[in-house]
Amino acid sequence: MHIGMMVMMTQALKTIVSSYHDYDKNSRLCPLPISRSRSRQWRQCRIGTFAVAIAALLISTTAWLSVVFSDATTCCFHHLKDWESSPHFFNWKKCISHRLAKVKPPPALQFETMNDHLHNGSSIVEEEGLSLKHIVFGIAGSSQLWKRRKEYVKLWWRPNDMRGHVWLEEQVLEEPGDDLLPPIMISEDTSYFRYTNPVGHPSGLRISRIVRESFCLGLSDVRWFVLCDDDTIFNVNNLVDVLSKYNSSEMIYIGSPSESHSANTYFSHSMAFGGGGIAISYPLAKALSEILDECIERYPKLYGSDDRLHACITELGIPLTCEHGFHQWDIRGDAHGLLSSHPIAPFVSIHHVEAVNSFYPGLSSLDSLKLFTKAMKADPKSFLQRSICYDHARHLTFSVSLGYVVQVLPNIVFPRELERSERTYSAWNGISQTNEFDFDAREPYKSVCKGPTRFFLKDTRREGNASWGSYVRGRDKDDFKKRILCFPLLPPLRNVGEIRVAVQPLSKNWHQVPRRLCCRQSQAGKEILQISVGECGKGTFSSVY
Repeated sequence: MHIGMMVMMTQALKTIVSSYHDYDKNSRLCPLPISRSRSRQWRQCRIGTFAVAIAALLISTTAWLSVVFSDATTCCFHHLKDWESSPHFFNWKKCISHRLAKVKPPPALQFETMNDHLHNGSSIVEEEGLSLKHIVFGIAGSSQLWKRRKEYVKLWWRPNDMRGHVWLEEQVLEEPGDDLLPPIMISEDTSYFRYTNPVGHPSGLRISRIVRESFCLGLSDVRWFVLCDDDTIFNVNNLVDVLSKYNSSEMIYIGSPSESHSANTYFSHSMAFGGGGIAISYPLAKALSEILDECIERYPKLYGSDDRLHACITELGIPLTCEHGFHQWDIRGDAHGLLSSHPIAPFVSIHHVEAVNSFYPGLSSLDSLKLFTKAMKADPKSFLQRSICYDHARHLTFSVSLGYVVQVLPNIVFPRELERSERTYSAWNGISQTNEFDFDAREPYKSVCKGPTRFFLKDTRREGNASWGSYVRGRDKDDFKKRILCFPLLPPLRNVGEIRVAVQPLSKNWHQVPRRLCCRQSQAGKEILQISVGECGKGTFSSVY
C-alpha cells in the first residue's frame, strides 16, 4: 500500500512539472492580447494551467501525509531509532504484525458451490443410526466447585458408553470414584483476549472456546458436540432421540432460550443458553474452530460464553433450532410449577439444580436428584410427560407428571389451565411476576379449597416393557384449613395414601410427533389407587384411553 502511495506522489510531481511546461507552451501559443477576444482567451489558458498545478500539489501533499502518519510508518520510525544503536538487522516483521493485530471485521460469506455441498456431506445419507458414541460432550467446570458438582455429573454420565471431557481452568486432585467421570482437560490460556464487560467474568472466554478445543482433539466418528455445565442433568437417551431428527452433516445449532424474559431480552431470544445444553453439528463445529478466536476478539464487551458463541454462529448465518426439552432453568426456589407442567416434548436437560429446593419432600438436594435420575433411567422416553384424566363420579381431576408427582384436584379442571405452569418459583433475578417468564404461567390457587392434593414419587421400578411408580401422599400444610374452611367438602381421596402408576412403553417415533399421554384410574383398594398411563389411541378425542 505504501509503494502505491509513493507511485501516486511521483505521478503527482510529474503532473506539476508538466503543468509548468504547459504554462510556458501556452504562453507562447497565447501571445499578448491585441484585442478583447484574444485577451479573454489568454486569461482562460492561464487560469486552467494554475488550477491543474494546484490540484496536483494537493494530491501529492495528501499522499505524503498519509505515508508519514500511518501506523506502519510510526512503528518503523521507532524501530529505526532503536536500530541506530543496535548491531542487529532491522526487524520489518514487527511492523507487519503490529498492523495485523487490529480487530478485523467479520469476513464476507462465500456462495456455496456444488463441490462444497458434496464435500460437506449434506447430500450423504447417514446409514448408521445415531448413538451416544457419535456425541462428544464438553462440560464446563470450575476447579473450585468441581469437588461438589462432580456428584451431579455422576448421576447421568455413562463412562463405558459416552465420550467427552470436563474442562477446568487448573488441575485438581484425583479422588476415589473419579474413574466414573469424564476425563479432565485443562483449558488453554485466554488471558491475551480482551474482556471489557464490567459485571461479567473473563472465564466466559475460556468456556466459549470449549467447542474449538474439543474439535481440535481430532476424535473420530463424531457427529455432534454437546456443551453444558457441571451442574446440568442430562437425559442422554432423549438427547439421542432429539438429535436423530436432524441431518448432522449440515451446520445446525440446537438449544433453548432462558425461561426468564429479562435474560432473553438482555442476551437474545434466539440464543441457546449453555447451562441447558447446546448441540452443535460437526460441520458447524469445524467452521467455528477456524473463526472462533478471531471472532471473539471482536466482542470484548459481551458478558459470558453463550453470547460469544452465539455471536460467532450468527456471523456464519446459522439460526437457533429450538428444542423445548432443553431447560436453562433460570429460576430459584420451588421448582414444582415447572416439573409438574413439562411441555409435550422429550425431556433432555435441566440446569441450576443447586439453586432450587429439593424436588421431593423429606429428601436432601442430592438424594432428591438421585431419585429423580432413577425415575429418568427407568423410563427415559416418558419421563416428566403429562397425562390428565377425570373421575366424573367423584368430580375429580388427576394431573400426572411421570416420575415426579400426581396431583388430585377437587373439581373438574380443563387441560388448557393445567398446561400452564403454576408459578411457585421466581426468576434468577428475583422477579416473580407472571410476565417475567417467556412461557404460559398462572398464579397459584389462592383458595385452599381449590388447591390440589399431591402424591410425590417414592420409588420406581421396571417390569418387562412397562414401568411402575409408587406415589405417596405428601404432607399438606393446609390440610387442617381445608377440613374447617371447605366443610362439608372434604379433601379428595381422604383415605388414599398411595397411588400406583403403570406406564406403557411409548412408540419408537413418539418424539417426532409427540402428543400428551392418556390415562385412566381405578381403585385397587381402600388406601391404594391405580392409574394406567399410555399413548392415546388414534381415534381418542379425550384424555381417557
